[in-house]
Order: sequence, then C-alpha cells, then structure tokens
Amino acid sequence: MKVYTCFPGGKAKALTMSYDDGKVQDRRLIDIFNKYGIKGTFNLNYGQVGERPRMTFEEMEGLYAGHEIATHTMTHPTIERCPLVEVAQELLEDRKGLEKWTGQIVRGHAYPNGSYSEEIKQLYRQLGVAYARVVETVPDFALPKDPLEWHATCHHNDPKLMEYAGFFADFKKSQYLKLMYVWGHSYEFDNNDNWDVIENFCKYMGGRDDIWYATNIEIIDYMDAAKRLQFSADYEKVYNPNACSVWLQLDSDKCVEIEGGTLVDLNTLL
Repeated sequence: MKVYTCFPGGKAKALTMSYDDGKVQDRRLIDIFNKYGIKGTFNLNYGQVGERPRMTFEEMEGLYAGHEIATHTMTHPTIERCPLVEVAQELLEDRKGLEKWTGQIVRGHAYPNGSYSEEIKQLYRQLGVAYARVVETVPDFALPKDPLEWHATCHHNDPKLMEYAGFFADFKKSQYLKLMYVWGHSYEFDNNDNWDVIENFCKYMGGRDDIWYATNIEIIDYMDAAKRLQFSADYEKVYNPNACSVWLQLDSDKCVEIEGGTLVDLNTLL
C-alpha cells in the first residue's frame, strides 16, 4: 500500500494570499476575495491602526471575517537593525493588541520591510510565532521548509503571475502537494491602477474543486496535524491524535478522511 498525505478533502493543491499593513484598500480586496472564495492572511500593525490611510478599529470591524489576522509589529520598524529586546516588544505588543481586539490567538507574522535574521527567527519561535513570511519569492510551489522563513510564490505584480497560475491550475500529479502563495499590499492596486490584476487572478483561480483555499495559519496547523499521525510499523494502521481530521491518499486513487481521535485500519478503506 502506498500512503500519501493530502490537504483537506483529499486535495493536492492549496492557494493562500497574504497582504500587509491594514490600509483602506483592504476593503475592496476582501470583497474580491469573498466574491471568488479566496482566503487571505492580513498582517496588521496594532500601533498604527487609525493612522491614515490605515483603517480604524471601527472601520475594520467584521471586515476580516473568514480570513486570518496576523502580526506585522507595532510600528513597522526594520527589525534587523533593532535590539532583540525591542524586536520582542514590537512583536508581543502587536500580538497582545490584536488578540484583545479579535478575541483570537494570533500566531502568524510577516516581517516588516522584509527584515529578519537567524536570531530574530529563534526569538520568534520562543515567543510562539508559528510562521513568518519574507519578501523574497521562490516560484517552486513548495510548502515551507522553514515556516519562520516562508517564501511566497510571487508578488501580485510579478509579470508571470498568470503564467504561474496557469501552471498551478493545470497541474494534475497528485503524488505532490503543491502550494501557490501570492503576497502584496492592497494599496498597490490603487497606486498602479491595476485592480484588474487581482480581479482576473481570483476569477481564474477561484471555485476549483481540486484546490484548498486556506489562510497561512490553516496550512501550518494542518501540516503539523498531519505530521502527528501515528502509523503502525507496516503503515497499514493509523491513529490520529489530533482534534481535526487529516486526509490520506491510498494507492494513488482513493482519498480517505482520518477523523480526530480515531484508530483506523487502512485496509478496510480500500
């Protein structure tokens, strides 16, 4: 028997988006995301909320429902130049403020100005950050090898955006898990007068049965859950110690859901 990990629903492809700074253009971007069923992560600076053109808390109320809110530091400094104690404070104060406002636990991050170091990555691990996105992109459609140095596939202004989208949409080899990750700033669409770029991308990518539309933290948490599956020595039995389900592909043609807290003989599912 050949066993592969799948994304939820037995899918082998996932799409995620990441946008920074919480400026007023997020409203129009989220309308587009919601229209086509795209899910995004929005990285906010708690200490700059309400400073125009950033939105106030009242303006953001309910805006990000169904999406993820993640940290981006309190005041958006170039943190590699800062003392580590300042870096810690910038992160923790941002996180505490966002958690108080949302009532949720906030565990994601995007490095402000793309600035980070090995010391900052280690600090973030100790402070409970599950992942952090960098600005350098790598169009390999791979899951992150180091979640604290997560490279997106491309920025939305990449001239190859739709070429990458076409490759990703047409990719059919289910023995691979593929992830397309697009990032940017929503205000760039106003600056460049190119809202059609994201509208066309989302229209093309949305509504596909073979793609899992997920936030950054949903991808990290799901893959962590998949790693916690416990297999017998002959890998014919599996125990899922998680609260959530994990999906597996058996013998290249059958996808099965392993519900949380269950021990399953995979032979009975073939």
